[in-house]
Amino acid sequence: MRAKSFVLLIALTAFTLGAVNPAAARDLKMATTTSTDNSGLLKALLPKYEAKCGCKVHVVAVGTGAALKLGENGDADVVLVHARKAEDAFVAKGFGVNRRDVMYNDFVLVGPKNDPAQLRGMKDVIAAMKKIKVSGAGFVSRGDDSGTNKTELGYWKTAGIDPKGASYFAIGQGMGQTLTVAGEKAAYTLTDRATYATYKDRTGLEIVVEGDAKMYNPYGVIAVNPKRFSGVNYAGAMDFIEWITSPAAQQEIAAFKPTGAQLFFPNARK
Repeated sequence: MRAKSFVLLIALTAFTLGAVNPAAARDLKMATTTSTDNSGLLKALLPKYEAKCGCKVHVVAVGTGAALKLGENGDADVVLVHARKAEDAFVAKGFGVNRRDVMYNDFVLVGPKNDPAQLRGMKDVIAAMKKIKVSGAGFVSRGDDSGTNKTELGYWKTAGIDPKGASYFAIGQGMGQTLTVAGEKAAYTLTDRATYATYKDRTGLEIVVEGDAKMYNPYGVIAVNPKRFSGVNYAGAMDFIEWITSPAAQQEIAAFKPTGAQLFFPNARK
């Protein structure tokens, strides 16, 4: 009888501990943009969340388009991305729920030190894209349907330019590899500031255009809809969303300064 009581006590204790944080029972699958990974932000943030939830966050870092596709297929529990129109469409189509703002940074146009298109100091990114095309200078595009790629293509469209040609290289790679190729080709590219800061020393590229309001780059987090995919870890997704938009996590985002400068700016609103 005493043994049965002991077993029951252990079971009740386990249940009680599990009830403290239901997300702890299951690991979390997160699809996210390469910039959160390449910059080192996730390496700084996720161990703190994993210690809290008692779970493991499995990250797939791809372009925003691919990350949202993983969510559409039910292959992720939560997505952390940066393409607001695509995010809104993802939610409107019923694939995601409870989108929240998390943070922002900005895009910058970078290029070789000799700046063949003479862009340095410009503030108008559309005018800069026009000058790149007219000059015949090389431009390396991610070409991967990422948030950065969507933004870049939007700039070309606004400029009324079809960028395709001998000097335009769409490589279908993440931001880090795109910066590397741009450095090798002494070409221009569009990048988020955080990944550029991480790769700056190894590419030799310099910021030539920054500060345009069109270069604002917000990030959002979205839970994959459990009504669409019954197997997703919705409790875990919502636990993560509550955590990353909490004052404590927002402070961690602001404090992330691997190069000495702040790379992401928290903007969660409850």
